[in-house]
Amino acid sequence: MDISLILAHPDQNSFNHAIAHTALDALIDGGHTVRFHDLYKEQFDPILYSEEIPRDTALDPIIACHCHEIANADGIIIVHPNWWGQPPAILKGWIDRVIRPGIAYRFLEGDNGEGIPVGLLKARAVIVFNTANTPEERENAVFGDPLERIWKDCIFDLCGVSQFHRRMFRIIVTSDEIRRASWLTEVKEMVVQAFPKE
Repeated sequence: MDISLILAHPDQNSFNHAIAHTALDALIDGGHTVRFHDLYKEQFDPILYSEEIPRDTALDPIIACHCHEIANADGIIIVHPNWWGQPPAILKGWIDRVIRPGIAYRFLEGDNGEGIPVGLLKARAVIVFNTANTPEERENAVFGDPLERIWKDCIFDLCGVSQFHRRMFRIIVTSDEIRRASWLTEVKEMVVQAFPKE
């Protein structure tokens, strides 16, 4: 399968990088083709410019490449920390510029954008891996797990991806090497289950 793997964390030594590279290794071992983007390392420009907004506009070559890859992916994996109940700004900019009309969704003929979009992504499954320093009880009671709402309900459900999986690893700041190794084993297992060996 052709899998898009998107990482958004500025620290090359972060646990998010360990997650992404564990997923990458599992996918390669499974015989899959992986389109891996470390957004910070690539210095992805998160700014959506006004001339990019029209659906049929000519896109910057880098954005066009990302759009092509996500539109043709059989599966998608996103890795990022929970910052203020949101993805990092660079990843939000990636969403704004890449998960766009005509690529990830469309509106029915005669619909000017006020209706419910029709999903266009061909990916059969998505995994979102998150890290956090907020205890689960507090997250759910106070914040209501906004990342689940963003990724599942506001993005991938509307873009037509039927299988959604998400795992939040916490609490990162107090975790030891044994705990992290156990989490990385879980990452590998989730990736292999969602995207079996060809």
